[in-house]
Amino acid sequence: MKKGCNGLILGIILVLIGIILGLNALEITKINIFFNGWWTLFIIIPILINLIKNEEKLDSFIWLLIGLLLLLIVNDVISMDLVWKLSIPVVLFLIGLSIIYKSLTRSKDLKEIKKIISKDKEMTYYTATFSKNLVKVDEEFINSEINAVFGEVVIDLSGSKIKEDIIINSTTVFGGIRLIVPKDVIVKATSTSIFGGTNNKAIDSENKNAKIIYVNATNVFGGTDIK
Repeated sequence: MKKGCNGLILGIILVLIGIILGLNALEITKINIFFNGWWTLFIIIPILINLIKNEEKLDSFIWLLIGLLLLLIVNDVISMDLVWKLSIPVVLFLIGLSIIYKSLTRSKDLKEIKKIISKDKEMTYYTATFSKNLVKVDEEFINSEINAVFGEVVIDLSGSKIKEDIIINSTTVFGGIRLIVPKDVIVKATSTSIFGGTNNKAIDSENKNAKIIYVNATNVFGGTDIK
């Protein structure tokens, strides 16, 4: 649905541009699409599409704000001085809104995560710092913590056994984490991201009693991919 919507928006934009250029060529209209700051649309339009496509909104909102501010600056609506003064308060405001939103909408999953953590079970740890760590698990997989700092961690769980609900705490800082999960599980992902995001493409099992993998991700200039 989201992919179709993205294609529809892009298609409409291209059709409108084509019509305007055609009418201008026939001298029916004189619409100038190359107005002051027209190039900022190459930031604004893709970000608007991205807002529909992705669950992670914070970084998209920040880039959208940057695009709009550049458009206003080029047209002398606001000064660069004012932008610098407001940049930090606005970014903090957006981050705060994001945290509040996630706290309200994902409280149920977080409660389940806390239950699992409170059981004080064994954890496994995977780390990549300025390196790449490839791991294939063919046995039982338990609660885990994964960290990628200027590196990449790939965990292949496709052949593993998930005997109970588990939690995976993942952190990326200028890095990436890729999780390949079994087909017989349900994945529930929560994340806090700054200039990064979590992309959950895992196809959940249709079995209502399937075990759940809770992914609690933090991304700073990085990403967590689940499939």
